[in-house]
Amino acid sequence: VDVQQKFMPVIRESEILVWNIRRLIDGAGLFNIPVAATEQYPQGLGSTVEPLASLIESPHEKSTFSCREAADLFHSWASLGVSNIVVTGIELHVCIQQTALDLMAEGFSVFLPVDALSSQRIEDGEQALIRMRTAGAVTTTTESVLFEWCDTATDPQFKQISTLACEQPPR
Repeated sequence: VDVQQKFMPVIRESEILVWNIRRLIDGAGLFNIPVAATEQYPQGLGSTVEPLASLIESPHEKSTFSCREAADLFHSWASLGVSNIVVTGIELHVCIQQTALDLMAEGFSVFLPVDALSSQRIEDGEQALIRMRTAGAVTTTTESVLFEWCDTATDPQFKQISTLACEQPPR
């Protein structure tokens, strides 16, 4: 959600955020899990940052804070049997929170890898996570999501997931 150029200078730990989202995208690709991105008013806030932009086909442009403008996408996933959605991006207390609440209202289970989410201020993010957990969202981490997708060490993708999990974070 909205990992765009103009936001990055003010987002806490933006390099770690982008690194974790990229690892989730790579992991999703190993299991043919659909991935999508949104951009909030890209004319003013810029496009999705690299390396994420090159991994995502046609981000959905939106003007609402929630991703509900991409409802057709979520409905198409639901028609394919998708019921769990991992939400990543910024800002926790605005676009992420409103998206998560809307997705849960539509019947989806929402998973929030806390190391792939951020905001400008700590207290905004902390309160948003409390509110979303109270509403039913599940907080987790990038590595947990990757290994849940893999499920077992006998999975053919296990070594690739392990490689993603062992990557060293940017500093």
